[in-house]
Amino acid sequence: MAIPLAGMAIFFLWQWWNGGITPEQAAVQTKAAVLAPRPASVAEKTNPSMPAAPPPSPHAAARHRSVEEPSGHDGAIVLIIDDLGFDGQPLERIMALDPNVNLAILPNGTRATDFAERLHARGFEVLCHLPMQPRGRERPGRNAILTSMSDDEIARATRENVGAIPYAIGVNNHMGSLATADRRVMTSVLGALPSGMYFVDSRTGSRSVAATVAREMNVRTATRNVFLDDVVTERAVRQQVAALADAARRRGMAVGIGHPHAVTLRVLAEEVPRLRKLGFRFVRASEVVR
Repeated sequence: MAIPLAGMAIFFLWQWWNGGITPEQAAVQTKAAVLAPRPASVAEKTNPSMPAAPPPSPHAAARHRSVEEPSGHDGAIVLIIDDLGFDGQPLERIMALDPNVNLAILPNGTRATDFAERLHARGFEVLCHLPMQPRGRERPGRNAILTSMSDDEIARATRENVGAIPYAIGVNNHMGSLATADRRVMTSVLGALPSGMYFVDSRTGSRSVAATVAREMNVRTATRNVFLDDVVTERAVRQQVAALADAARRRGMAVGIGHPHAVTLRVLAEEVPRLRKLGFRFVRASEVVR
């Protein structure tokens, strides 16, 4: 601070020497500059009695966004794990997350029927993860719902896919950014669902009309709020879990979708118990669809 203040004093004296201001004015302006309050950031940096702030932890930003103190019932979280039905997937680890975790099984999975039966026997809620056409070049898998299909073909494929997942009481879309944006396609899909079956819009595209058409057709529905692992790193998944908790607190309920990646399951194994302690409730999709 001494250097800039000395400079200001010299500046005012130079103005006086060249006739710009009087000696009295120079003295007054120099005194005002010395006594002027410093910005808080400068004061903190120059105060020797104030300890330096510790460096932020890697997860500080994510943890700061979630509730830090219990406050009763902060909100309901619907946690859906997608893309199940294949050899090598850690089904036991997924079931250990919470009794109300929702499991979405791909009907073209090699272990689809076995997984559905095991999950149902353990009391978990099962969904058919319906393969649908995306906008890009990704392949949704065998027997997917395509926009090029006729209404009858869509209805038949929908019934076959749902029928391949025993005990499924709901459906959510696998991919489908193109198909879910097509009102005709969604009308055919929803019209083919068994009576009472709900549809969760994974909302893989911003143009999706799935939930809108479902409400018009009196099919119970809900919409995904947060994808947990579009970026498969621990830091990114923690941030998304925090975003899901924030959404649940603000809205009263939020739907999060993740996948059986090792990173996702490791983060969830830590975060789910912590969120429960903070007052969040993990609930089944069937409890929130309207």
